[in-house]
Amino acid sequence: MANRYVYGNTVRKVNEPIRRKAPYHVQEPSGRRKKHHMSLGNLIISSVAVVLMGLTLAWYISLQSQVAASVKNIATLQSQLNTLKQENDEAYNRANGNLDLDEVKRIAIQEYGMTYATEGQIVTYSDGGGNDYVRQIAPIPTSDGK
Repeated sequence: MANRYVYGNTVRKVNEPIRRKAPYHVQEPSGRRKKHHMSLGNLIISSVAVVLMGLTLAWYISLQSQVAASVKNIATLQSQLNTLKQENDEAYNRANGNLDLDEVKRIAIQEYGMTYATEGQIVTYSDGGGNDYVRQIAPIPTSDGK
């Protein structure tokens, strides 16, 4: 006991053993390890957070699928619109191609007795507002005032 040195600021009794702390890198045996338990409040909060996160994820995925379905539907409708426009243009061109203006003029003059308007029959009206159509609310006056 001659080489025994006591650390600290108090003198210990000779028969009291000296306790030294284990270095930080040394682990305690598994039987002595402190067990960390979650409190009931922390468990409930964590569970609620996980459930909310799961519900949010499910909602987000459903929104993504709705957006994808809408984009697909829009593409289908645009394709149908383009097809209808093309069919409409083709029908218009066929109708104009089959129209013989000379034949229409012949039928109008010979079969229906129509004639060209004379100078006194033409009455010009200004539309005033630049509209493309005129709504007739009263009879149009003739050149003789009737």
